[in-house]
Amino acid sequence: MEQASTCQALTLSAMKRVLLTGMSGTGKSTLISKLGDLGHKVVDTDYGGFTVDVDSGAGPERLWREERIQEVLWADDAEVLFISGTSRNQAKFYPQFDYIVLLSAPAQVLIERLTSRTNNRYGKNPNELAETLQFLETVEPLLRGRATLEIDTSAPLEEVIAAILDHVHR
Repeated sequence: MEQASTCQALTLSAMKRVLLTGMSGTGKSTLISKLGDLGHKVVDTDYGGFTVDVDSGAGPERLWREERIQEVLWADDAEVLFISGTSRNQAKFYPQFDYIVLLSAPAQVLIERLTSRTNNRYGKNPNELAETLQFLETVEPLLRGRATLEIDTSAPLEEVIAAILDHVHR
């Protein structure tokens, strides 16, 4: 019974919930930071205790802490909430998002960004870089299938932000 009223509350909520997802190096952290600077409510799941490292049997993996994500999604304290991140268990929350924006970029752009960035060490290790390129082939098509919008983030940042905001405010 409590679950049904929770679903109704989410349905009646005025806050729009937007997931920004994509492979490492597509600019999720840069975008979420800029959207926050513009006054939007934002959550970057890479920081602030929103993930937990687990051993999936195939190796280490980072998953969303479901109770933390749910807590943020239940809030109704902003016009728009932007959440950025990519995790295998994110699909569990898809029904609660109004928009799922896939951030993508060509492989060569991802390689250049991952190997030259200074704000995150992930991708500098050759194994991590290879993993990201494999995910580009195996995971990105799955994300694309659920996305309400796909944006090539090799475009200028201002254009990417404008496209996202246009999509959300139509």
